[in-house]
Amino acid sequence: MPGTNLTREEAMTRSDLIQVENYEVYLDLTKGDRIFGSETTIKFTAQKNSATFADLIADNIHEITLNGESLAPEKVFSDSRIALSGLQEENTLTVKADCLYMHTGEGLHRFVDPVDGEAYTYSQFEVPDARRVYTTFEQPNLKATYTFTVRTPKHWTVFSNSPTPEPRFEGDSAVFEFSESEKISTYITAIVAGPYVGRTGELTSADGRVIPLGVYCRPSLEKYLDAEEIMDITRRGFEFFENEYGCAYPFRKYDQIFVPEYNAGAMENAGCVTFRDEMLFRATPSEAQVESRANTILHELAHMWFGDLVTMKWWNDLWLNESFAEYMSHLALAEATRWTDSWTGFTMRKDWGMNQDQLPSTHPIVAPIRDLQDVEVNFDGITYAKGAAVLRQLASYVGREAFTEGLRAYFKKHSWSNTVVDDLLNELEAASGRDLSTWAKVWLEEAGVNLMRPEVEVDGNGNYTSVKIRQESFNAGASLRPHRMAVGGYSLNAAGTEMERVFHIELDVTGDLTEVPGLVGQARPDVLLLNDGDLTYTKLRLDEYSLENAQKSIDKFTDPLTRSIIMASAWDMTRDAELSPAFFARLVLRELTVEDNSMVMTLQLRNLAHTLSTFVAPADRRELFVEAADALRALAENAKPGSDAQLQTAKMAISYATNEEQLAWVKALHAGEVVLPEFDVNVEIQWALVQKLVAAGVYGEAEIRDMEKEDPTLTGKQRAAGARAQVPTAEVKKATYEACMHDQSLPNDTRINMMRGLWAQAALQPELYSGIVVSFFQDVKNMWESNTHHTAETIALLLFPAPLAGQKDGLEAPQLAAKAWLVKNTEADTSAALIRLISERLDAVERSLRVQAVK
Repeated sequence: MPGTNLTREEAMTRSDLIQVENYEVYLDLTKGDRIFGSETTIKFTAQKNSATFADLIADNIHEITLNGESLAPEKVFSDSRIALSGLQEENTLTVKADCLYMHTGEGLHRFVDPVDGEAYTYSQFEVPDARRVYTTFEQPNLKATYTFTVRTPKHWTVFSNSPTPEPRFEGDSAVFEFSESEKISTYITAIVAGPYVGRTGELTSADGRVIPLGVYCRPSLEKYLDAEEIMDITRRGFEFFENEYGCAYPFRKYDQIFVPEYNAGAMENAGCVTFRDEMLFRATPSEAQVESRANTILHELAHMWFGDLVTMKWWNDLWLNESFAEYMSHLALAEATRWTDSWTGFTMRKDWGMNQDQLPSTHPIVAPIRDLQDVEVNFDGITYAKGAAVLRQLASYVGREAFTEGLRAYFKKHSWSNTVVDDLLNELEAASGRDLSTWAKVWLEEAGVNLMRPEVEVDGNGNYTSVKIRQESFNAGASLRPHRMAVGGYSLNAAGTEMERVFHIELDVTGDLTEVPGLVGQARPDVLLLNDGDLTYTKLRLDEYSLENAQKSIDKFTDPLTRSIIMASAWDMTRDAELSPAFFARLVLRELTVEDNSMVMTLQLRNLAHTLSTFVAPADRRELFVEAADALRALAENAKPGSDAQLQTAKMAISYATNEEQLAWVKALHAGEVVLPEFDVNVEIQWALVQKLVAAGVYGEAEIRDMEKEDPTLTGKQRAAGARAQVPTAEVKKATYEACMHDQSLPNDTRINMMRGLWAQAALQPELYSGIVVSFFQDVKNMWESNTHHTAETIALLLFPAPLAGQKDGLEAPQLAAKAWLVKNTEADTSAALIRLISERLDAVERSLRVQAVK
């Protein structure tokens, strides 16, 4: 039985039989808070007398009509499919149904703002959820035009892919009749409806058209809507992308809407982009958060071409959407905005891809996608970050001018159509004159990552007599890849105050051993650094002499990208159990004394947190927590008042406060008895302080309620739920676990806050979690089958008991329980996506155990 799944074979068979011309969709959003009316008329052509099916997930189907003939829903509708037989060359299908509002961020999500009591709705259709709102042929290569009509309460507005029309009023209702859209795939259609507010602007496209711009949110967030900055980034992105692609913006307007309880970062609906509204900062953000938002804005804008104008034929070429949007957004950041060092910030994204690529579930960038369940777990670090890193390598390999020329030819040839990987590579080959078949095979069609290390020989005078680069295949079966990269040398200046670059050589690295003859005869620098400038994607090691000097003088490197490359190598060594986690933690604390790049600082703090809570052996954690919290507090107190460094280090110091003195400092900070100069103790900092003191048993329910009164917003309710989950008793932990695992009424973000709060004491008080490991593996399969994909995935990821690695024995040891579960559950009777997720988390636990053993 297909259920809600769809295989690639079924999709390709269907697209061989039919072509879709137009959808007319009427949605009635005035029928209450549970259901809405959905009436769809689809015009499509087909092979005469053929049979296929349409897709719909509905609460109730009232009527199905095919070519004027009424079909009985109970006979033709099953497993979210409407069976269609006896098709004509030209066909009209009409389906009238009631569909359900969702509260999971899928389909048509409905939310009531506690501030104003108003309802807000928005759609999220990727991968297969347009069928939760209207009848579809749900696959990317059956593009069509769409004509939406939406009935809403009278005071609402509606956004879609076409410009918002003036409504027609009928009693207490408003009816919005949208003009026909451009030809696009179902998953990038959109409906956003509610009493949203915002700002508007415009820009002139490369072809002379005036493109209206809009930026919108709920009224309760309007004061945080920095629309001018968002539109400025958008305008810069438009100009950059239109020039790079040689193709004017393909749609008629561009709205950006910030929506609540979103289960993703953003979505590239054609001309109607949605973002999670946490990107409207209600408290002072770090510069890394601001840069990340700018990157997301440009990422979604890049999709208007890569993904919307030209769309992959099937989900195995998802990288044609996501890798390109990721690469182009960073390129635009660097060349069209104030974030000229965005490739330094990219190291944080690259870290995501590198970690994903070393899991047992690693897959090629062009992934083998058998069905929808496969693709739903492939929105990962490989598809986004590794793909972007490889595209940057490709641009270096063929040359930037040839790369741009190839992109322009690609869009000229394939606009409004669907493509596969070879369609793009053919244009890049034609533009560059390079045969990319071998390159594509090893970079795009093979999984895994390479590892590079230098092999050097030095004479008695300290000069190189030989420098070679050894390339190894880190993952079994992965080929050695061609790399365009650089080798850099760094030495302390005469004053001993700075590490200065003394040489930088670009070269091609191929095979298992590549000589670097240009360095023979040169004086050995203090540090020899492979991949200087971070042009390629590889694991790195330093030679022993360079490693010692780099670690000793990490605070003397003045370039944040160089520091980041060295720290990435140290982090990788730590993850591979080649470096003591305690040593790495202290290395980070020293690096932070000079770090001035917010993205790099965020990455180092994130890796520090993971090291302290997971990689350091349980017996050593309390002592290292105290040491780290003291060092972080000192960094915050010595940072420039009001600076980004002060903000980030103070938040981390609060988080890792452990002993009585540190907790007293946290309490005094909350009470205003201790002040960091120009430090903004805003609502989010107040919640962080309250949550820490609740977790430590200093505060309780009274303080949580007081904070809720101060912050009666949606976010405030979520933070309060997270605080209550941090109460340090076994009874609260068990109750929190049960609610998160079983209560389907919990909104997405509320549950996420609770699950994060659940594990607040796991690093130091594992005794609070008795029975949770056993319960998780008893419950997870049924939970997966009872929830939609995004909800189930989030629950399984965040409730998996990885924080207890190394702290439990027997049946409560996470690694033993996970292995037993995997033996018991096979793809014959268990979701392959769930099996993959459990396997990945087991790998993380086993890695933690290996690293914990290193002293």
